[in-house]
Amino acid sequence: MDLAGTGLLLLLCVLFPLCFISFQMHKKRSQLPPGPMPWLFLGNIFQKDVFPLANSYKKLMKKYGPIFTVWKGPKPMVVLCGYEVVKDALVNHSEEFGGRPSIPINERITKVHGDSGRNERKWRAKRRFMLSTLRDFGMGKKIMSERVQVEAGCLVQEIAATKGKSFDPTRSIFSAVSNVICSVVFGTRFDYKDPVFLEHLQVIDDFMNFFNLSFGLIYHTFPKILDFLPGPHKTLLSGCEKLFACFRERVEAHKQTLDPQNPRDYIDCILIQMEKGQNHDEDIFKPEEIITSAFGIFTAGTGTTSKALLYDLFVMAKLPHIQAKVQEEIDEVVGANRTPTMEDRVRMPFTNAVVHELQRCENHSLENFPREMTCRTVFRGFTIPQYTMVVPVLSSVHFDPLQWENPEEFNPGHFLDEKGEFRKNDAFMPFSAGKRACPGEALARMELFLFFSTLLQNFTFRLTTDDTERDPMSSFVKYKTKGVYPQIQAIKRSV
Repeated sequence: MDLAGTGLLLLLCVLFPLCFISFQMHKKRSQLPPGPMPWLFLGNIFQKDVFPLANSYKKLMKKYGPIFTVWKGPKPMVVLCGYEVVKDALVNHSEEFGGRPSIPINERITKVHGDSGRNERKWRAKRRFMLSTLRDFGMGKKIMSERVQVEAGCLVQEIAATKGKSFDPTRSIFSAVSNVICSVVFGTRFDYKDPVFLEHLQVIDDFMNFFNLSFGLIYHTFPKILDFLPGPHKTLLSGCEKLFACFRERVEAHKQTLDPQNPRDYIDCILIQMEKGQNHDEDIFKPEEIITSAFGIFTAGTGTTSKALLYDLFVMAKLPHIQAKVQEEIDEVVGANRTPTMEDRVRMPFTNAVVHELQRCENHSLENFPREMTCRTVFRGFTIPQYTMVVPVLSSVHFDPLQWENPEEFNPGHFLDEKGEFRKNDAFMPFSAGKRACPGEALARMELFLFFSTLLQNFTFRLTTDDTERDPMSSFVKYKTKGVYPQIQAIKRSV
């Protein structure tokens, strides 16, 4: 074959796949809700007016309506906005919108450690087991509240050691929150300065940040390509391997001292379940899956709550008048001689409202952690095929002008009635809703209230960085995007 013929053949080898992909995208696009025009093969991921959705959904919603389609590479993702649409999908059609596609970084981390397929029966069995086991160890009960109170006291001592000097609260907050879940999963807590513990927390922080990075979006779109290239995913995978190795050591130690009649923690309960499973059809755990189960709870129980608390302290430092009013209520109800309890929450409506408002205002981007259609579904006039990725934009629920008065403003009054008593709002969904709602919601709510009220009982927080941004939410997002958090001062209070 001559040179011209070879060149033509190579050109056809390139053009044919591109034309095929273009045809497939056009065919799918004509059948899905409207949305911004995707680029060939790349979709919308490099279009700044599309991703992250938490920043762009308002413009897209205004142009295309509350249901629209964006593209992660050649794959479509249907976006749901606004309280009515999100509630209809997650609650009224919970089964149809209750699937979960493979998450590439999760698949990469756990591929040799557990079952990552779409096994609905096994997922349901594991979730039931996890919820019942966590309840047995105090989830939502007074014993868990007491654990959080003890850890909150340790956190107060750690922060008091700064003696009012500027410091980064990240390590202390992560350590305290993680110790609560460690006491349940591993039956122990760790010293805040333990180097191995701190290394593990760094892995968790890297893992959580990965989902917020632009690179994370690109990786989850083209994982097979990027697996051959250097990048943040390589550092994360290396860190996770070290973390898993440590988990294996702990599991082996548990096996040596296991007493089936007296389980000490979540790991013991899994080992006992595995022994039962050898003689029953309901074998929901394989030996290699103990590590991934522990990793899942450790990550979920540490990352999101820690970042929420960091955000809470930052906003309080930015809004000293709100901080002062919270402290006034704490002083009146709790005083200085005891630690706040969950029973105090009913008598502290303003503090409770502030905690809820902080969660409402925190920005969430879930395009790297979408849901998936379990079957072909007609939803609000649109036909969504089975296995289509779907992302409910929770920020659009929390900033829905039909559900909140002046949603762009930080206002604890969103959760207070005319008498100043706490009131719920159905459009409050920080833990999502439906069958995929966060299983650790009860613990997270408990931790947020107890840590927050205990810290403000003992300290007044001030920013030590030069921050001219008036809006605390926008300001914090800038820090979060950079992966760093602002320095603060914790001034010891004398009540």
